[in-house]
Amino acid sequence: MSCYKPAQPNEFLSRAGRKILVLVLAIEFSGCLVFAQGTAASPVAFDEIAKQAGVNFILNNSVSPNKNQPESVVGGVALLDYDGDGYLDIYFVNGAAIPSLQKEGPQFKNRLYRNNHDGTFTDVTDKASVGGDGFDIGVAVGDYDNDGRADLYTVGVTMNHLYHNNGNGTFTDVTEKAGVGGGVYEGNRKMWSVAAAWVDYNNDGLLDLFVSNYVKWDVNHDPLCMMAKVRSYCSPDHYEELPNTLYRNNGDGTFTDVSQETGIAKSLGRGMGVVIADYDGDGFIDIFVANDGSRNLLFHNVGGKKFEEVAVGAGVAYTQDGRVVSGMGADFVDVNNDGKPDIWMTALPAQTFPLYLNRGKDEFENVTERSGLAWKTLPMAGWSNAVVDLDNDGWKDLIAARSDVLDTIEQFSSRRYANPNVVFRNLGNDKFKDVSATAGAAFQLPAIHRGLAVGDLDNDGRMDVVVAVANGPAKIFHNVTQNTNHWISLQLRGTKSNRMAIGAQIRLTAEDGSKQYSEVTTSVGYASSSDERVHFGLGASKTAKEIEIRWPSGIRQVLENVEADRVVSIEESATSAAKH
Repeated sequence: MSCYKPAQPNEFLSRAGRKILVLVLAIEFSGCLVFAQGTAASPVAFDEIAKQAGVNFILNNSVSPNKNQPESVVGGVALLDYDGDGYLDIYFVNGAAIPSLQKEGPQFKNRLYRNNHDGTFTDVTDKASVGGDGFDIGVAVGDYDNDGRADLYTVGVTMNHLYHNNGNGTFTDVTEKAGVGGGVYEGNRKMWSVAAAWVDYNNDGLLDLFVSNYVKWDVNHDPLCMMAKVRSYCSPDHYEELPNTLYRNNGDGTFTDVSQETGIAKSLGRGMGVVIADYDGDGFIDIFVANDGSRNLLFHNVGGKKFEEVAVGAGVAYTQDGRVVSGMGADFVDVNNDGKPDIWMTALPAQTFPLYLNRGKDEFENVTERSGLAWKTLPMAGWSNAVVDLDNDGWKDLIAARSDVLDTIEQFSSRRYANPNVVFRNLGNDKFKDVSATAGAAFQLPAIHRGLAVGDLDNDGRMDVVVAVANGPAKIFHNVTQNTNHWISLQLRGTKSNRMAIGAQIRLTAEDGSKQYSEVTTSVGYASSSDERVHFGLGASKTAKEIEIRWPSGIRQVLENVEADRVVSIEESATSAAKH
C-alpha cells in the first residue's frame, strides 16, 4: 500500500492548529445508531481561481435564432488524472457551429488542461488530440481496458467518441474499432446522447458503458414555441423520447450493444443525468436516469444478466404529488450515513430538487419537503450537482450548478437567466441548510452554469468544484473552508475487479465509532465526471479505525487504523477478509 501526500502540508498544518469546538451528537436513523460530528467552524467557503489558474475555457453553444434545442443543454466537465501524476486534470466538452454541427474553429474545441501542481493548469488539448469534431454535450471517465490509465468517452448530438489514453500524454480515437459511436433509430439516424456512465454491470472485471439518450431531433427543424410572443426553446414534450443504450465490454477493445437483450431498450425517456449504485446491496450495480419531462428510470440489475425498470414501485419515478420533473443532474450516494445509497436530483422552477432516501426493501422515500430542500429549491433551476462533504465534518453536503434553461426568460418573467450556484450543508438529521450566502463573494455571482464536477485539485483534503459556463468563462471554486476537521481519500485499484474499481462499496468506521458509506464512481451530476477517488470527511477523528471494501469481484478487504489527512492507494487483495 502506497500513499500520496497532501500537496500543501504546511497550509493544512496551519489550519489544523486553529482551535475549534467539536460537538458529537448521537442521532438515530431507522433504528441504526450513528454519530454526527458538528463543528463551530467557519462556513463552507470558496475562492474562484480559474483566471489565475490559467483556465480560460468558454463553453460555446452557438446560439441561433432558430432556437435549436442542443444550444440550451450544453455541456459537461470531467476531472481525471490522465497522466498518472496524482493530480486531477480538467476536461471540458464544447458545442459546435450550427447548422453544420461541426467544430469549425478553435472556439468550439473540447479542452484538456493539465494540472501543474502549483495551482495552475496548462492547455494540452492539441498535444493530447482530444479537441473533438462535433457538437458534444457530456463526458464520462473510465479505464475500459484495465491498463491503469483513464480513458475519455464524449457524447453529444453528433457521433459519440471513445478516446484511448496512450500513457504518453496523448489519446487515440478508437470509436470505430470499439463500436460505441452511439445508438441509431429509424434506419441510421444518430441518437442524441447527453451523458454516460462506466459500469461493470456483469462483474466480469471489465467496464461496460451506459449512455443516456435524449430526443429525436434535426438541426433547424425545432417546433416554433412562443412565450409571450417571444420565440423560445421548446419544452421537452415537443420531442419524441428515445431508449438508452448499454454496451458490453468484450475485453478485446470492442463493445457489443446489449440494450435489447438486457431489457434496457424497453424503457423510453428523455435521458439526462445518469448515475450508478448498488441500491439493494445484492452485489450488482443498478442505474438511475434523470429524465427531462418524462418519469425517471431506475434499472435494477438482475444478476448481471438483465435489468428490470422499477422506478415507479421504488418511489423515484415522480414527485410526491405524482408529477414528472425536468430532471437534469443526479447523484446516487448515501447522504444520511445509514449504509444505503440515496438519490438527489436537480430540476426546473416549481419542481424542487427532489431528494429520495433509500429505506431498504427496494423502497425510497421522497423527503424533499421534510429535509428543508423543497421551499428553498422551488424557485430554482438546476443543472449538474453532487453530494460531497465540503467541510469534512463526516456528513455529505449538496451542491448544484444553477441557471435558467431559457435565454429569453427575462423578457416575460421575473426570473433571471443567469443564477448563482447553491450549496446546502448537511445538518446530520435529514435536514439541510442553504449556506450559499456565506460561501464567498465569487460563489454568489450569477452565470449560465451547466456542467459541474467535484474533486480535490490540490490534494489538500478539501473538495473543489469546477463548473462550465455557457458563453462565459468556466469557474474553478477552490475550497478554502477553515476548520480542524480531518479527512481521507481512497484511490482503489482493482486486480480481479475492474482496474478503476468502479462499483466497489466502502464502509469506513472512524475512531469515534461513526460510520460512513460510499461507492466508487465517476458519473456524477449532469453530463459530467468527478474524481474517481473516494473522499471522506472525518471530523475530529485522526484515523480511520476500519475501512471495509467490498470489491465488484465479491472479495472483501479490511484495513485497520489508517492514518488520516492523506490520499491512500489500496490494491485489491487476492482473497476475502484480508486485513492490513
